[in-house]
Formats: sequence, C-alpha cells, structure tokens
Amino acid sequence: MSVKLFSFEEISKHNTAEDLWMVIDGKVYDCTSFLDEHPENRGGEEVMVDCGGTDATGPFDDIGHSDDAKEALIPLYIGDVDPSSIPANSSSTSGTAGVTGGEQNVGLIIAILAIIVAILAYLLVLK
Repeated sequence: MSVKLFSFEEISKHNTAEDLWMVIDGKVYDCTSFLDEHPENRGGEEVMVDCGGTDATGPFDDIGHSDDAKEALIPLYIGDVDPSSIPANSSSTSGTAGVTGGEQNVGLIIAILAIIVAILAYLLVLK
C-alpha cells in the first residue's frame, strides 16, 4: 500500500480546532480528535491549534514529549509530507529556511538596539 503524500499548501489549510493537521518528523497527523486529550499543563488545545497546519517538529521536540505521547500519534497518522513541496508558514524546519518572520523581527530589534546603544555611548564620550 502506498503512503498518501500531502503538500505543505494542503496541510496549511487544516489549522483550526475543527480541522487540525500538523507535521512531525515529515509525517502528517490529523490531530483534531486529540485536542480534548492534550494535557492542559502542556498548553492544552491552544498550543496545538497554534501549531496547526505547520511543521510542528520543533515545538513537539522542544517540550520533551514522552514515549506515550509519541505512541499517541500512531492512530492520528494520515500520510507523509510531499518532499517536493515548499513549507508554508512552518514552525520548524532545518537551516535558515526555518526562520519565521517573528524570529527575523527579534534579530532586527536586537540589531537596532545595539546600534542605538553604540550611538548613545559615542555621544556620551563626546560630552
């Protein structure tokens, strides 16, 4: 039996509590039925919806899910990511392609703050 392949474009359309897919390690999971079961101390439904329609590998790994949590994914599996598709708003990918707009903004803010501090320090030295 062949594995169903989904493009990131298709996956990105499933990003609501009523229809929630996510990618973990290149596999696509329909997590809609699991929302009520996701522990509140791990973010509950909200954290899952935030990752809906994206590659959630990073957040999934970062939280340190147990082996039981990983086994809970098995019945939710619906296919694999089409390797020729391009991530659409992914939460986690490898390399610089995984840098989201928010992460780029943080870097820009830090750079601007560093420049402002340098200018202020220069002006204080001139006085």
